Amino acid sequence: QVQLVESGGALVQAGGSLRLSCAASGRIFSIDVMGWYRQAPGKQRELVATITTTLRTNYADSVKGRFTISRDNAKNTVYLQMTSLKPEDTAVYYCNAADRFSTGSYWGQGTQVTVSS
Repeated sequence: QVQLVESGGALVQAGGSLRLSCAASGRIFSIDVMGWYRQAPGKQRELVATITTTLRTNYADSVKGRFTISRDNAKNTVYLQMTSLKPEDTAVYYCNAADRFSTGSYWGQGTQVTVSS
């Protein structure tokens, strides 16, 4: 099993910045791609960004140029630096880790990001 713990969510004004962190523990060796997803009230969970073990990244169009995902393999931690935040970025942000030995993945408990206008 892999445990993921997110932190860094907060209330911030539009145009502001936040950095989310996700610390992984447990079967670290089984972790492959890691990513951030978000779910706004009344909407489906959506991909925000992913990063591979070789640090290749992928972003949703809505966050390109504003968000940056990074990964510290030595610390088993993935980050999401968010800048130029907009009210539509308001959501619960979830960390995800894919298991390289199966089709399953792991989820954190989520952290709330609220952007006020």
